[in-house]
Amino acid sequence: MGKVRVESFTISLDGYGAGPGQDIDNPLGIGGRELHQWFIPTRTFQKNVLGAEGGSTGTDDNFAARGFRNVGAWILGRNMFGPIRGPWPDMNWKGWWGNNPPYHAPVFVLTHHARPDITMEGNTSFHFVTGGIHEALDLARQAAAGKDVRIGGGPDTIRQFLEAGLIDELHIAVSPVLLGRGESLFAGLDMPALGYECVQFAPTEKAAHVILRHAREQAAD
Repeated sequence: MGKVRVESFTISLDGYGAGPGQDIDNPLGIGGRELHQWFIPTRTFQKNVLGAEGGSTGTDDNFAARGFRNVGAWILGRNMFGPIRGPWPDMNWKGWWGNNPPYHAPVFVLTHHARPDITMEGNTSFHFVTGGIHEALDLARQAAAGKDVRIGGGPDTIRQFLEAGLIDELHIAVSPVLLGRGESLFAGLDMPALGYECVQFAPTEKAAHVILRHAREQAAD
């Protein structure tokens, strides 16, 4: 069975994984884009997200690239799919990324409001799960067919999986940015008690990359 992973999830120095006021003009909340200045210039982002050539290499790109390896399915919170709240007013919104999203695998979106599956270009498909994180993970593991499941976020979604002890490994990038408010990732979580420890720390000019791994994975190694 593949791992359940969080990859390239960026938080501010004060612990926020998204800024306040997320809307159609601010997908990551106000100031949220500034978190990702380590990621956007990388060759991996340019190729996998923008479909462009070029980009920076080095440590930041190495961490970005690992996030796309061996991923067979994704899980997203509804905010990561779009800014719409409550019942779906129509079926026109198909995600932030246009006709060819960067997932290239089945994506399971946590929501309280059902809607039909969506098939996109590039082998991405969106499936809307109303039964919570355990149902989403079961479906994602089936779809991944032995590959890893990547939890894409946002902070609340990751917190739910952490509290349930379902995440095997997290790559967190700490950006040298202060947001002041927004969605906190670790507030109220006792990560050692949940079984996590830091196994890698790699600072760069634009981020401090941290790998947290669950004790069960340490034992398996």
